[in-house]
Amino acid sequence: MSSTDTAIRIERVTDKKGLNTFIDLTRPLYADDPNWVPPLKFERMGVLDKEKNPYFEHAKAEYWIAYKHGKPVGRISAQVDDLAQETQGKGTGHFGLIEGADDPAVFKALFETAENWLREQGMSRALGPFNLSVNEECGLLTKGFDTPPMIMMGHALPYYAARVEEQGYSGAKKLYAYDLDVMQEFPERTQRILRKGKENDRLRIRTIDKKNLKADLEVFIDIFNDAWADNWGFVRFTPNEIAKMADDLGLFLKPEICNIAYWDGEPCAFMITLPNINEVIKKMDGKLFPFGWVYLLKDLIIGTPKTGRVPLMGVKKEHQSRVSGALMSLSLIEECRSRGVNELGFERGELSWILEDNHAMRDMLTSIGCAEYKEYMVYEKTL
Repeated sequence: MSSTDTAIRIERVTDKKGLNTFIDLTRPLYADDPNWVPPLKFERMGVLDKEKNPYFEHAKAEYWIAYKHGKPVGRISAQVDDLAQETQGKGTGHFGLIEGADDPAVFKALFETAENWLREQGMSRALGPFNLSVNEECGLLTKGFDTPPMIMMGHALPYYAARVEEQGYSGAKKLYAYDLDVMQEFPERTQRILRKGKENDRLRIRTIDKKNLKADLEVFIDIFNDAWADNWGFVRFTPNEIAKMADDLGLFLKPEICNIAYWDGEPCAFMITLPNINEVIKKMDGKLFPFGWVYLLKDLIIGTPKTGRVPLMGVKKEHQSRVSGALMSLSLIEECRSRGVNELGFERGELSWILEDNHAMRDMLTSIGCAEYKEYMVYEKTL
């Protein structure tokens, strides 16, 4: 398929060779960006594989590459997720994995192709970027280009936002990433609240059990599905996605920084912190072989990265506006902070992503010393 600019050719990815080109296309684009982290090739192949990724049990997608003068210069995906339409609105399709040279014609051709496919699927609205789901990487980086992305967070080139907006997209929701110096103890006011939590017999916190990881992840997701059900963009995890998560996280998950909070004996809140393996992946240059496994073994099994990210946290709805909810939230953060520093050697942490209108969480993070340092935008367009 060709765009109106005859110098640009759009090709749909139909085989493994095309998928390799689709993934490798990012390398020349970010050649001069010191903060870019090369994707782990085998991990990206697994995510995009429609036969292996359980996301495709409830979704379908296509991938396209833009060529100019015979060279790959851009890419895009389009997705229709049946579960997302239950909560984001019938007729809402997604775009994602957008990358391209600083050429308006490239972005125009890519978006025209993705939007036409979405229309063919009966979609009336495009929302994104999602890579591939709202439960994975989502949003386009619009602030914070001067630092590398944390695990499962996206990076972008500064001109991307302008190129996307030129295609008629406007902001649907802003997402924030917060930075925390975990080596600093929390302010005295927060310390007083934490002491009350420790003295409260109704509150108990335990770490996950890696021997029963799938069962604990099911507890996490049960709380997550309750806590986030009314939030913007929510899409529930399926049982097979939980099983895949257990397999994917099993190697590098650290029980010390993944906790469940119980209130009156019932699991009511959780917090997962992941070592920032992007520190390791950058050294590996995206390749596990021939020598990348040495870094993986050294940094993830023998040692650990110096930074971590909180990608999932939730408090059941019945506690969200109560003192119990605040106690559990702050206690979980402090548990992960102190153990991350004292037992794993963490120096900084990221809590992300946080919805722009989640004022309660944003205020709490500010109160403990967190600072907004990255912004991501989810865009939308009526088709």
